[in-house]
Amino acid sequence: MKMTLDMALIAAVSLLATATLAATPSAANYTGHELAGSAKLSLAQARDVALKARPGKIVDQELEKEAGGSGLRYSFDIKSHTTIYEVGVDAVTGKVLENGSESAAKEAGEAKTEKAGAKH
Repeated sequence: MKMTLDMALIAAVSLLATATLAATPSAANYTGHELAGSAKLSLAQARDVALKARPGKIVDQELEKEAGGSGLRYSFDIKSHTTIYEVGVDAVTGKVLENGSESAAKEAGEAKTEKAGAKH
C-alpha cells in the first residue's frame, strides 16, 4: 500500500505525541495517591508552583508526609541544565518549602529510606 504524504504526517505527529507523553510525568505517574484527599492543591497546581520556583523539566514527583509546613508536601525532582533540584511544595498552603540541588548521596539515602519503609 502506498502511503500518502498526509498519512505519513499523521503517523509522525502521533508518534511524537506518544513519545512526549511517555517522557512527561502525569497525574497518574506519581506516588502518594492515597494522600491526595488531604491535599488542598492539585498535582497540576503544585507542578505550576514548583516550575515557577525552579524552571526545568520534572523528572520525578510524589506526594508525601514530611516534616515542615503542614506536614504534607508534593516533592518534585526538576532537571535544569545538568543538575537535578528537589522542590517541595506544601500540599495545603502552596508555599515552596524546599528548592535545592539534589546530590547523588542524598538521592541514594532517600531511595534506601523509601525501600526500608516499603518492607514494613
